[in-house]
Formats: sequence, C-alpha cells, structure tokens
Amino acid sequence: MNIRFYIKIVVGLLTVKFAFAEVIDVNDQEMIKLSNLNIPIVDVRRSAEWVQTGVIPKSILLTFFDDEGNYNFDEWFEKLQLEISVTDPIILICRSGKRSKVVANMIDEKFNTIIYNAQSGINSWINKKFITVEPQTN
Repeated sequence: MNIRFYIKIVVGLLTVKFAFAEVIDVNDQEMIKLSNLNIPIVDVRRSAEWVQTGVIPKSILLTFFDDEGNYNFDEWFEKLQLEISVTDPIILICRSGKRSKVVANMIDEKFNTIIYNAQSGINSWINKKFITVEPQTN
C-alpha cells in the first residue's frame, strides 16, 4: 500500500473525530500505520509494568494512574505538553486498553484533539510478538 492510502485513512479518521467528537479505538495494525505517520504512542502504565513487559519502541512513557488508582490530570497533561504538541493526534496505550480509554475520554472532554486508543493494549502487542524494548526512563 502507498502513502496516499494512509493519508486517506488519517483524513477519514480526522473527519470522524470532528463530526462525532469521540475517541477512536485502533488495533495493533492500525497503530503501526499511525505510528509510521509519526503519530506518537503514549504509554500510560506504571514503571513496574514497563519493566515487566517492555515498551513499544519510541513510545513516550508517562504514567497516569498511581498504584492506588489516583491521578492528577492537570499535572500529567503538563508533562505530556513537554513531550509533544498536544494539538496533534496521539495514540494512548496501557496493559489492556481500559485505562488508556479512560485517559483518552478525559482528554477528549477538555481538548479538541484526536486520540487513538490501543483497544487491546500492550497485551495484544506482545501476543502478536511485535517488538518491545526495555524502557528508557529518566
């Protein structure tokens, strides 16, 4: 497939987002295509999870929920803004797709940006034997 095909997919998804204002669930193959278009992957899991499973290469590691399930959206979003332009589309991933969906919906309520949710999380990625790497945290 060629780049025009991917551009049409992205434009179509953008249109859907603005028309319906919803988070877009994507599977692993769609994530790969979007990542190839330089849409960043933001991994919202905790550091112990990153170490346990590895992370998708080039993903941004930014924990959202702590061990007790608490979070500070504003603080997290400030950190995200230091990493990427938050007006651009992003892909969110967690272990199973549930936490990343919650975070995606929070972002969607506050900001007009496109959020892709890795619907089956890193579990699916690993089950398909896609590449993971050791996390590089600061």
